[in-house]
Amino acid sequence: MASPEIKIEIASVKVMRSYDHCHFEITLSSSCTAAPGDVDELRKTAARLADKAVEQYKIARLNAQNLLADKAEYEHESARVERLLAIPEAERTAEDKAEIKASQDHQWSLGRRYDYEDDWQDDQD
Repeated sequence: MASPEIKIEIASVKVMRSYDHCHFEITLSSSCTAAPGDVDELRKTAARLADKAVEQYKIARLNAQNLLADKAEYEHESARVERLLAIPEAERTAEDKAEIKASQDHQWSLGRRYDYEDDWQDDQD
């Protein structure tokens, strides 16, 4: 005897991932689901989004750790840069100018944050 096909009018799925004491929860719902296979696709989409959230968290956490290390290194070397800036510009060597420029570039990079949408467009193509 064949099992009757189940018609689903409203479907809701919830997927949760835990990583590094953080919890990522994705809940999706659909009101026009026609078959159990559609609910399964909804579940897979939620799972992919949760996995993506974990991967983005890993990148953001690594970037934050690198920023802390960079800030400590920058503070250590800032005294030298301050001494170089005290030298009149006409008397600075090319190496002095390069070191000042590198320090300024490094300081600018410390202000950057991970943009969670950076890789979103790549996945949509």
